[in-house]
Amino acid sequence: MSLPDALEAAAGSLPAEADAIRPANGDAMRLLATLPAEGAARVAAWLLAHRPADGEELAELWCEEPKGQTALLGVEEAGLPKQSRKLLRRLHHRLRSRGVATPAPAPAPTVARLPEVEEALSGGFVTALDPMGARQVWWLESQPASGTKLFECAIDDARGVLAFEVYSPTRSDLRRFLKSLSAGANAAVFPVDAATAKALVAKAAERQATDRSAPRRWVEWRARLGPAAAPLPGALASEALGASPERDALDAAAKLVSDGRLGPWPPERATMAPLVERFRTALDSPLVVSGATRREQVTRQVEETAQEIFAGDAAALAAHRFRESAFCFWRRGEESEARACLAAAAAFEQRPGQENPVARAFVELWLRPLLSAAAGEPAAPAEAPEPSSLLVRP
Repeated sequence: MSLPDALEAAAGSLPAEADAIRPANGDAMRLLATLPAEGAARVAAWLLAHRPADGEELAELWCEEPKGQTALLGVEEAGLPKQSRKLLRRLHHRLRSRGVATPAPAPAPTVARLPEVEEALSGGFVTALDPMGARQVWWLESQPASGTKLFECAIDDARGVLAFEVYSPTRSDLRRFLKSLSAGANAAVFPVDAATAKALVAKAAERQATDRSAPRRWVEWRARLGPAAAPLPGALASEALGASPERDALDAAAKLVSDGRLGPWPPERATMAPLVERFRTALDSPLVVSGATRREQVTRQVEETAQEIFAGDAAALAAHRFRESAFCFWRRGEESEARACLAAAAAFEQRPGQENPVARAFVELWLRPLLSAAAGEPAAPAEAPEPSSLLVRP
């Protein structure tokens, strides 16, 4: 996990410092300049306890500034896990070697040693949307009576909650599982606050499909999870990035779709089949027309199909998916792609489908075999990337 990702996780667990952490956008020195000394100490302590490697990276940067030194000296050993206490002592030694006065090391215990207080395991994770519009969500909750619970969920914002499981893993199993989320094929997993993860699932549950039963475990747990009032990841990206020049951004978003980097998120067969048939009928006219006339016919049919498909609820769903995709691009450091997604989300909310280049890009992608045939080219159906499985059991 990178330092910006670790700071985002800290923001979810430290509400008092969140308003300073998120605008800093992962810049440790910018964050130090905006936080009071007490707040900086709390952030350093949280990272040392929960993300030791990232905490050490932050500490090495802050050691260069008097305010950072003060913050690091304000971190108390009590409550830190063993590894983090050793790290904090090394930092104090480094400061002493520079002539900075540090607290005297605590005397070693001579009678009985209290059991170590292990770090609290909390937070959540979410994947990007796969080609069909589904993704996975995990979050952790510490419960006094039963230890830490791991919630694992597969959702589709068009179909609701697809799968839902609850585990009670041991701490070692849980650490192994969390490490696996950021390794290999699962690298596209993004940390979020646990409340945000629950809000994502609640949002999807609002669209639970009527032709399939909700997962039994979801039915059992839904009432016990409590309200989910946290902002969604897409809202966090929108707040951080703000507005974008619409024209260029919409062209960039349409290219993300046509190049296969987003989507194709196809509609239900019952929605698409009659439109495809009508499209085919219009293009199969026996009249001989010029190439320019045929291109005009194709353009008109694409616009009419986009207008019909992206009306009402479908447009709102597309806007939501683009905002959530903006979050993933943003967290990967691809800011221009994130801004393009935010512009696309706004276009789906504000423009009719026929005037939205991103909506037309979807239609052209779904109908690529027909469009190729209409142009006299060999049919070449769009290839969607195969999503790797993210179902990793703890």
